[in-house]
Amino acid sequence: MVGYVALLRRNRNFRRLWYGQVVSQLGDWLDSIALFTLMLKLTGSGQAVGLLLLAEFLPGALVGPLAGVVVDRLPRKLVLIASDLGRAALVLLLLLVRGPEDLWLLYAAVIAKVSLAAFFEPARAAILPSLCARDELVAANAISGATWSAMLALGAALGGLVAGTLGVATAFWLDSLSFVLSAALIATVRVAARPETRDSREETRGPGPEAGGVGQALAELREGFGYVLAHREVFWLTFNKAMWSLGGGVLLLLALFGREVFPIGRDGALSIGLLYAARGVVTGFAPLLAQRLGGDGERFLRRATALAFFVTAAGYVALSGAPGLPLAALAVLFAHIGGSIQWVFSTALLQTRVPDRLLGRVFAIEYAALTLATALSAYFTGLARDAGVPPWALSLGLAGVFLAVGAVMVGALWHGRPEPAAEVTVG
Repeated sequence: MVGYVALLRRNRNFRRLWYGQVVSQLGDWLDSIALFTLMLKLTGSGQAVGLLLLAEFLPGALVGPLAGVVVDRLPRKLVLIASDLGRAALVLLLLLVRGPEDLWLLYAAVIAKVSLAAFFEPARAAILPSLCARDELVAANAISGATWSAMLALGAALGGLVAGTLGVATAFWLDSLSFVLSAALIATVRVAARPETRDSREETRGPGPEAGGVGQALAELREGFGYVLAHREVFWLTFNKAMWSLGGGVLLLLALFGREVFPIGRDGALSIGLLYAARGVVTGFAPLLAQRLGGDGERFLRRATALAFFVTAAGYVALSGAPGLPLAALAVLFAHIGGSIQWVFSTALLQTRVPDRLLGRVFAIEYAALTLATALSAYFTGLARDAGVPPWALSLGLAGVFLAVGAVMVGALWHGRPEPAAEVTVG
């Protein structure tokens, strides 16, 4: 098992990619808390925030599958840089939102921004096997997951502080700057095809995205879906995050608890930031600790991925009865120990089992499914809140969702040795 500090020291290219992740995700969470604060201030509606989350996640479900074809055709580094620069420009459009009459611009900017994220996230996941050796992948994904959690904790706390004191415009400026800096860092990464996959990659990609037109692109997308459907373990790992995201209404739930139940700061921005920060404190280290205790064998990773759903459910049961903000934050922290473990371990398992030439498409399918599930869960959670369901009851309901899908994942991943990954041809 490769050490995390050793990986960062010896692998310069992964280290540069990681630096880009640090700054862009820090800015993203500043932006997210500012958006929640602004939306609640302008509308005061749970449904409106649910629509915002729908706008943040639904485009990924629509754009994601075809984005995977682009990721598998173009240099993945180029896709990452272009996505960062495009999002830097789009964030600045949010500065023009002044009142309820400008909400259309907010939704449009968010939809365009997350559409670019649908290219970025699969490209980042797919590029890792070209930067890291096979025995480094679990460590690399654990570091990425820990970074996401740490930047969530720091960015959400800073986002609440910035939005609650300096205003949302400052948060938007900082987010735009973070994307520019991320693009500059990724530009310094050197990517080489892995020797064992270089031939198949060259055969598959051809001269460029224009080759074969739309028909060829759809054929390649069909091949990606065919691979996922033909391999049982790959199927369940690909849709594992979507299963967890059926409880994605927790993203709205935390904003409701922060504004309505434990409000602190202007429009509850500080308490919203604290609850979002709690998702990242310690949970970033949960996959690292779990790997130290259980190792990186596939059997352990699969079983831990399934059991993680029950950890999340227990956390949201505890949140429903929390008497104060500190205990509420502790419950959220515990819940997302499970979320971080299932995210990191399922990603690492896919990277070791899917052929490199299909990684972009498989991760794009995964991204599309999880964003669709999150969008729908958040929207219906908002509808339930506007219908009068209190936050504590919503928390119990979402905990029930995690229990149900956790039982499905235990049945899917617990027993038996998975079949070896193999190439398939889809007509």
